[in-house]
Amino acid sequence: MLIGILQTGQMAESLRDSLGDYPDMFRALLARRGLEFRTYHVEAMEFPADIHDCEGWLITGSRHGAYEDHPFIAPLEEFIRAAYAADVPLVGICFGHQIIAQALGGKVEKFHGGWAVGPQSYDFKGQEIRLNAWHQDQVTVRPPEAEAVGCNDFCENAALVYGDRAFTVQAHPEFSDAVIEGLIRERGKGVVPESLMQAATANLGHPTSAARLAERIAEFFLQPRDAVTSPKR
Repeated sequence: MLIGILQTGQMAESLRDSLGDYPDMFRALLARRGLEFRTYHVEAMEFPADIHDCEGWLITGSRHGAYEDHPFIAPLEEFIRAAYAADVPLVGICFGHQIIAQALGGKVEKFHGGWAVGPQSYDFKGQEIRLNAWHQDQVTVRPPEAEAVGCNDFCENAALVYGDRAFTVQAHPEFSDAVIEGLIRERGKGVVPESLMQAATANLGHPTSAARLAERIAEFFLQPRDAVTSPKR
């Protein structure tokens, strides 16, 4: 199955050589699960010509807010709505989670409770899932079609499903501990409270549920659906 990665941000330049960029992380996370990938840097206004150019779409994280005024936001929302209406499956991670919700009628804003940084535990319908996080924005109002399937006391809408059309997660299954350490070092100072960064650093080094989320993402993409137009290879 061919998945188009819609890249909406970039890893800090100083970290890319050692850690890769966001599409590299998703390719590694979802490797050997029956998926192929093609990347479109939509942040730089590189958009697919058609929603059927791939069989599914994955929207990455970003430094930007979904509610901010950037040239790529409006066309990305239009693309999301068109893919959703055509039953082309969507997966969104962090910013991707937020922009899908916003495009479909939800609300995204800076959360009054502040930041989530580093390892976080979530309740996925009675199953504990532990993932690395890096966000202040949250989906504070779900779209009508969305069901919350993951949450914790800090983040009510940590994972959303929209039938078989979209599956989105606020945390970062693609982020290793090394990525969190790098973000703390390169992007955290003066932005994230020092106490949160220290607590996150102290909590690194334990296993996460990234592989479990990768399996869930792959299963979501690969589940049987009505036939869609074959992608252009």
